[in-house]
Amino acid sequence: MESPAASGSFAPVFNTALSPSQNKMFNMLEKATEQLMLHKDFQAAFQTCDRGLECLADGGKEEDARGDFKAGFCIVGIQALAELNQWRGVLSWVLQHYQHQEEIPAKILQMCILLYSQVGEPAMMQETTRAWLHCPSNRSVSGFGPAAELYLLHVLLPLGCTDLAREFVVGEVGSVTFTEEQKQTALDIIEEEVERQKHEPAVNVDSSGCDVPTTEGSFLHKLEAMLRLSYRRLMSGSFSFHKLFLAALLLYMLFLRLDPDSSSSSSSSSKPKQMRRGAPERRG
Repeated sequence: MESPAASGSFAPVFNTALSPSQNKMFNMLEKATEQLMLHKDFQAAFQTCDRGLECLADGGKEEDARGDFKAGFCIVGIQALAELNQWRGVLSWVLQHYQHQEEIPAKILQMCILLYSQVGEPAMMQETTRAWLHCPSNRSVSGFGPAAELYLLHVLLPLGCTDLAREFVVGEVGSVTFTEEQKQTALDIIEEEVERQKHEPAVNVDSSGCDVPTTEGSFLHKLEAMLRLSYRRLMSGSFSFHKLFLAALLLYMLFLRLDPDSSSSSSSSSKPKQMRRGAPERRG
C-alpha cells in the first residue's frame, strides 16, 4: 500500500472530474505535499494545510470530495507537525477540524496512535480511541479493525493496562472485531505481559488500572517487550501482514526524516530523540 503523501501526488484519490473549487483544493494539497516531501519545508507545508482546511470550512459542505480533501490536509499536516517536533499539538489540531473525536477518519486516528506511541505518550490517545471504537457508526468503516488492533498493541499494553486489555478483547468491541483465533492470540499476548510485569519492580497504578512508569527506561523496556510480542504474533499469521506493513509505512512517513542530531533541547522534542537513539540498545 502506498501513501498518497509518499507517492507525491493525490491524483489517484480524486479520479473524477474536479469542479473549479475542488481543483483549487487539489492544487493546494499537492503544493503541501511537495513542500513536505520534496522541499522539506515542514512549516510551509503545515501552513498550506491550515489554509486549505480554512478554505474547506468557509466553503460549506456541498462539495462531494470535501471529506477526502480534509483528510488529505490533515494527513500531510500531521506529518509536518511530527517533522517539526510539535507532536504534542497533533491531536488538539485534528480535533479543531473534526470537532467530535468520534468523527475522526480511521486512517487519521491510526496515524495519531502510532505517532503518540512512537514518542512514548500512548496515554494521550487512550480516551479518544476508546470513544471512537465505542461509537456504533464507526464499526462499519474499513479501518475499524486495524484501529482496534493498534489500540490494544500500542495504547493499552504499553501503558500496562492488562485488565482493560482483557475486557477490551472479550467485550463488545472485541466481539465484533476479532475472530476467535485472534482473540486467543491477543489474550496470550496479554498473559505474557502480565507474567513479565511480575518480574519487574513495582510500579504505580492510576485510577484506570494502568501502570504509571516511574522512569523513561522502564517505559522503553515495556514498549520494546510489547513490540517483540506483537511482531512475533503478527508474523505467525494471526494478524494480517498488510496491517503490519501499513504500520511500518506510517512510522516511516512520520519519523524516518527526523534529525536525531538536532541541537534543539526543548522539552517537547526530547522524547522523539531519546526513542530513536535508544533503539539500537534493545535487550533480549
